[in-house]
Parts: sequence; C-alpha cells; structure tokens
Amino acid sequence: MDQQSAKRESGGKRIEGVMAEIRSRIAARGLVPGSRLPSVRAFAKTMQVSPSTVVEAYERLAGEGLIRSRPGSGFYVSSPLAPLTLSEIGPKLDRAIDPLWVYRQSLEDAPELLKPGCGWLPASWMPQVAIRKALRAISRGEGRVLVDYGTPLGLPQLRQLLSRRMGERGIAAAPDHIILTESGTQAIDLLCRFLIEPGDGVLVDDPCYFNFHALLRAHRANAIGVPMTPSGPDIEAFERAIDEHRPRLYITNSSIHNPTGATCSPVVAHRLLKLAERAGLTIIEDDIFADLEHEPAPRLAAFDGLERVVHIGSFSKTLSASVRCGFIAARADWIEPLTDLKMATSIGGGRLSSELILLLLKDGSYRKHLDALRVRLSRAMDETAARLAPLGITPWIRPQAGMFVWCKLPDGIDAADIAQACLADNVVLAPGNAFSLSQTARGFLRFNVAQSDDPRIFRSLERALKNAARSPGLLTGNR
Repeated sequence: MDQQSAKRESGGKRIEGVMAEIRSRIAARGLVPGSRLPSVRAFAKTMQVSPSTVVEAYERLAGEGLIRSRPGSGFYVSSPLAPLTLSEIGPKLDRAIDPLWVYRQSLEDAPELLKPGCGWLPASWMPQVAIRKALRAISRGEGRVLVDYGTPLGLPQLRQLLSRRMGERGIAAAPDHIILTESGTQAIDLLCRFLIEPGDGVLVDDPCYFNFHALLRAHRANAIGVPMTPSGPDIEAFERAIDEHRPRLYITNSSIHNPTGATCSPVVAHRLLKLAERAGLTIIEDDIFADLEHEPAPRLAAFDGLERVVHIGSFSKTLSASVRCGFIAARADWIEPLTDLKMATSIGGGRLSSELILLLLKDGSYRKHLDALRVRLSRAMDETAARLAPLGITPWIRPQAGMFVWCKLPDGIDAADIAQACLADNVVLAPGNAFSLSQTARGFLRFNVAQSDDPRIFRSLERALKNAARSPGLLTGNR
C-alpha cells in the first residue's frame, strides 16, 4: 500500500470511530431524539481527531438520517430511539467482562461447563426430593392454586411465616408490611421504580453484586461506588459520597456480602444509619443469603425498624432458582404504591411458587436442608481455600458463612485475562472487575466454593496463571 492510500485508510477509520461513538451514545440514551450533538471543535478534542474528521462523520450520519443539521445551530439527533443496550451504557472498561458477562457464560446449558464463578448452588445440593413431594401435594390440592393469579400482596400464610422468620433476626415486620415478589431482583427493580428517577445518585459497595450495576443502568441511575472493607462499607468514603453526590438510595448486602463474604459490624451499621438519617437516604438491604448463616449477624432493618431501610430476600439461592419467590418488607405507607407497581408489572405474581415455598417451610424439610447445607458449605470453603493456596491465590477474608470467597491473584495478574483463558477449558470464572464500579478489582476472582470441587478447575487455573506470568502483555500494568 502506498503512503497516500495508507493515509486515506487511516482517515477513514477515524471517521468511522467518530460515527461509532455517536451511534453508541444514541443507543445508550446519552443522546435522545432532539438532543444537540457536541460542537465540532469540542468533539474533535474529545475524540483526539481533527475538526474536519468530525464534520465528515456528522455529514455521513446526517446522510443516514440518524442526525440532522440546523443551520447556525448545529447537529441534532433525529431518529427514533434504538432498543436499549445495557452493554453500551457507561464507560467502556473491560467490555469483554461487563456486569452480565458471568451470567451469560454461567447460564449456558452446556453440561461440559464447570462454573466456579456462578452465583448458585449445584442442582445436586438442592432439596429435589422435598420439592417433588411438595409439588405432588399441590397437584392433589385445590385447582385454583395451579391456574389462578395470586393476591396483590401475595399468599397471606407465607407472609405470616416470613414475618415470624424476620422476627427471629430482630426485624419487626407485620405481614401487611410484606409484599411477595417473583424474585429478589424483581424486588429491587420495583423499589428502584418507586424511589428513584433517571439521573439520581445511588450508592453501591465496591465491589458489589454485578447485577446491581446492570439494574441501575437500566434505571438510568448514577451509580456511585463506596469501597468495601471486611466490616462493611468504608464509612469515611460513604460520608464523602453523600456530601458530594446527594444520593437517594444505597443498595447493599449487610450480611454475607456478595462477592466478598464480609459482614457489616454493629459499629458500622449504626454509623451508616446515622448518615442515612442525616442525608434522607433510603437503604435497600438485600438479604438473600440470610439462611446460610450459622449465627444471625446484625441487620440494618433490625436497628432501623424499617423506617429508612427496606429489607428484601428470596429463596432462589437456598431452595430453587426455578421456584421464583422473593419478598419486600417496608414501611406501612409504602406498601400500597409498591403493590400498585407490582400489579402493573406482573399482576398477581406467582401463586404456585408461593404455595410451594410455604409447604417446604412448614413441613420441616427446608430447615433440615439448611442444617446440612451450612455444614457442607463450611467444609467446601476450607477445601477450596486449600486448593487455591498452592497457586498463590489467597482469600481476602475467611467468610463466616455462605458460598463465596473473594480471592486475590498473584501480583500483576489480570483476572479478566485468566477468565478468558480458562473459558477455553470450559471453566467459567468471575473476574473482579465484573463486580467493581471503579474497575479497581483486576487482581481478584470470586469463587463459589460449592461449584469448585472439580480438579480440572485448578489445573486450568494453574496453566492460565503460568501463561500470564510468562506474557508481559497479560500483566495488569501492561494492558
């Protein structure tokens, strides 16, 4: 290729880059119909190209009908909104490992996949015999349970039982202050619809459960990360974030934190609640791992009395991901509008699931399952840590309970590269930056100890780590 041809090709690529960036912003709703595009000079500076490159890109986009020119005013978005693409929202950091990467890989129905990075228990660890027995009992019962919608708040008997169970953890929630949902995720979605508007600030732990990021992106919220410590969020950073961003909401796991396994201490909990009261901040306490605890840890909702804290949970992680049933416990004056939102999005909810959960909780099979499960998870935690140690992979803390252990890789190794390498061996890992809003967890992996008993996982990890150590391009500092 001669010099002139190379120059034309380079210029064409720069124009295409500018066009791709504008299309991306429109897809992500950063630019909506009627929005004015950045000025030619400003965007040229942003993209580090010449103004003439931006002019040519804008002209081509106008020719496609995506934008239009207003003489003397600039360029404006003209086309209808494209379908929402979550992967296009937010900074393009670690795009191969976005917040839904682990889900996409783990949910593939491929029996050859090993899934130490997934967020659920193996099917063989779940109480399948008890579930089958309960399903047979329901099938012989009242026909309406099999075919009708549930009531607006959800099955009264299950809400009564949930009220008693929460009371055992010090949370005073009357049955009429509890709404059944189809999952913990739906519970958070309803609360976001109810409590925030696009652009509102929402605090999350850094790292935190990656689906919090995706949900907040879907709600156009401004997610703000607060560093996590072994005893809860960093209080000083939490206070600074409140003062700087004036957030409306904070979403957290106060016990068996995902992904770190940390537990919020009583001291941190009290200081959090004082800051929340001062700032008018609502806290969503996601407690879906509560039943995995050996001893109940302090709950924000117990200290607060459901005044500023909304308590949610589900049975997806401990009983069945197929039986979709979660709940919200909230202050009395929020129940009716939240119920209206629930009915608008899912009408009456899953009655069959609620009846099934109720049977399993009442007949004692769920309690027996949990007793055995806690012991099994504790043993798996020790075994997984022992297998990782020779590889130089060390736990951040030793969690008191649960299925997750947050692990530090050897210095300089990028977890995203390790995850990609192991995927070629049919091993699905959970790299740290999938959980980190600030993208500062490159050197971490989250392991599900219940899914980490296959020797092939550790052989794959060993190969990937050796290759990374030999290849400077795979080291964090050289990416």
